[in-house]
Parts: sequence; structure tokens; C-alpha cells
Amino acid sequence: QVQLVESGGGLVQAGGSLRLSCAASGRAFSAMGWFRQAPGKEREFVAAVNWSNGRTFYADSVKGRFTISKDNTKNTVYLRMNSLKPEDTAVYYCNADPSYYSGTYYGGDSWGQGTQVTVSS
Repeated sequence: QVQLVESGGGLVQAGGSLRLSCAASGRAFSAMGWFRQAPGKEREFVAAVNWSNGRTFYADSVKGRFTISKDNTKNTVYLRMNSLKPEDTAVYYCNADPSYYSGTYYGGDSWGQGTQVTVSS
């Protein structure tokens, strides 16, 4: 079990920026990731970071705009979102130990409560 508490969501205009935070506690984990879900759509992978070596992974839709980072001393993962678009509007979820198979990322068992990101045109 990993307890995850997210913060940092809000309302921004297109082209603006937000920084999300997720503080973790409980069992050890090897990676952290971010997923998002818009109304009526499937939850989709956004970004992930390996906790030990710092390697990062991004969905094609956010490459060059979003940056995932971590602070091991605080057990916290961040998602800096720049050049936001209306299609980025979704609830963003922090996730412990996502997995990868055949080109697709899947969420692990532990999820944050979600934080709303709304981008206006």
C-alpha cells in the first residue's frame, strides 16, 4: 500500500502553466507516474519516473511540454505542465509503480485522489 496525496490543480488559460505535486507514504516503490482522465474517456498515461535512476517516460501528446521530476528526500513527485491546451483538461492522478507492456502503460494498485486541471481557450 502506498498513500498518495495530490495538489496543484486549477484553472488556467491556454498557453499557461501548472505544477502538480504528489506526496507518497507507506511501502517502498520503484517508480511513480501520472495518468489523466477526461469526462467520458479512458484513463491515459501521461508521464513516469524511475525512483532509483531518474529515467523519465512521456506520452507523445505531452513530450516537450510536460516535465516529471522527483524529490527522494520528500518522497514527492512533480509534474510541471507548460503550454497547456484545452485538450489537457482532465482529472490528473498520481500512481505508484506503473507497468509497461507492448507499448502501453498500465497503472499500479495505488492511486491518488485526483486533482482537476481545466484549461480554457
